[in-house]
Order: sequence, then structure tokens, then C-alpha cells
Amino acid sequence: MDLLTFARGPALAFALIVFIGGTAWRLIALWRVPRLTYCSPPREGAPTPLAGALHANLRAMWPRAAFGPSARWIAVNGYAFHIGLAIVAFGYAPHIAFVQRLTGLAWPALPDAVFAVAAGVTTISLLLALAMRLADPVRRLISRADDWISWTVTFLPVATGMAVAGEPSAAILARDHAIYGGPLAVHLLSLELLLIWFPFGKLMHAFLFAFSRGATGARFAHRGVEV
Repeated sequence: MDLLTFARGPALAFALIVFIGGTAWRLIALWRVPRLTYCSPPREGAPTPLAGALHANLRAMWPRAAFGPSARWIAVNGYAFHIGLAIVAFGYAPHIAFVQRLTGLAWPALPDAVFAVAAGVTTISLLLALAMRLADPVRRLISRADDWISWTVTFLPVATGMAVAGEPSAAILARDHAIYGGPLAVHLLSLELLLIWFPFGKLMHAFLFAFSRGATGARFAHRGVEV
């Protein structure tokens, strides 16, 4: 068994099992947490908990002006990264073919030029995020191993993917075998490393951010606090 066969077979199966099982475990554990009961009536004129939760999620999409321009740059960079990564992951023809082989689902691909721009934006935004974290004494002080590991396992698939995307996607899909077996195996293994780490680190915020913001918004709404 060569490295590419291992990456496409046992390693991928293991990574998917850990990703699906770990994510389900985190979500079930969160659902089983006892609900807080309010010991006081809601503040007069306070919105419903659902309205408070929705408002908190919408309000958190952009920082308040009091936080200054640095917070706005962080927000802009975050949007650039997430949008770029979504285009790279779900708009590139070989990635769609990969998903189709696993699930049977497929959708139209974006042009290669769009993928190239999105990949460049994603790479730059990740490097900027790292630079901003290192340059800010406070953010550097509160950073833990989880932050550095999560950044690394996110950056690796992007960097290794750029290394194997050296020709048009149509040419890649037209072949029945990979001519860059080693680099493709490394790319797949880096993706599988991300999937394995995902449920146990801060990358889990992709599933949890709406719940955490909503819970805060519902509690604040009960107290009549504006978020």
C-alpha cells in the first residue's frame, strides 16, 4: 500500500469517523447540559429569549465602533478567510468530485480563476491572522496551544492544495490516475489531520458559535441588557 492509497483509504475512513463521532459527541454533550432557570421575572419590555438570541447573533457579525479600527480589520480579515475557504472547499471541481465519490452529491463548479483568487485570499488572510496575533501583546498572551494547532491544521490543507493545483481542473478530472501521487497524498493527509482535530479544538466554533452567542443574547434579553 503506497501513501496515496493509505490516504484515500484507511486514513480517510478513520478521519471521517473521528470527525463525525467527535462532532456528534460534542453536540450531544452540549444538548444534555441542564438548562438554566431564571429566578426572576424578565425585565419589563424585554424581548423574548428567541429574539434576544437572534439579535445577539446578528449584532456579533460586526464589531462595535468603540473597539476601534483594529477590531474592524480583524472582522474584515475573518470574513475574507471564511468566504475564501468556502469557495475553495465547495467550488473547486476536483473537490466536488471528491465529495461526489464519498456521498454521491454534486453541484456545478466555479471557474478555475475564481478558485485561484479565493485560494490566494484565503492564504493571505490566514497569514495576516497569524501576524496580527503575534503582533498584539494581549492576544499573544492569551493564546494557547489550541490556537496555534488550529491555525496550523487549517493552513496546511490550503498550502498543500495550492501545491497540487498546477493545471486546469478539467485536465485533472480527465485522468483516471493522479500523476502527483506524493503531493496529493500529503494534501489528503493534511485534510484528514484537520478533520481529526476539528471536534476537539476551537475549530468546533463552526458549529457552536450560533448557540453560544444565542445563549448570551437570551440571558441578556431577560435582564434587559442591550448586546
